[in-house]
Amino acid sequence: MPPGATIFADGLLDASVQHGVVRLTLGRLGADNKPVPAGLLVVPLVQLAGLTQGMGRLMQQIEAKIKEAAPAETAPDSFTFGGR
Repeated sequence: MPPGATIFADGLLDASVQHGVVRLTLGRLGADNKPVPAGLLVVPLVQLAGLTQGMGRLMQQIEAKIKEAAPAETAPDSFTFGGR
């Protein structure tokens, strides 16, 4: 996989669809604790369902990992999926 920009985002600020392309403005909390733009994710509309389904599966895997942790333990800080 070629290197690319890494964007930290903790929310979605805006979304639009034009000419078969979805543009998602990602956001993060700024220094004043208000949302600021972090980057733009551009996805072909025909691929959006697959992308969101993949993220949904990732969320299910994360929830399963958290449930695996003993109740007295805190959730793990990090884990990977897909054999990496």
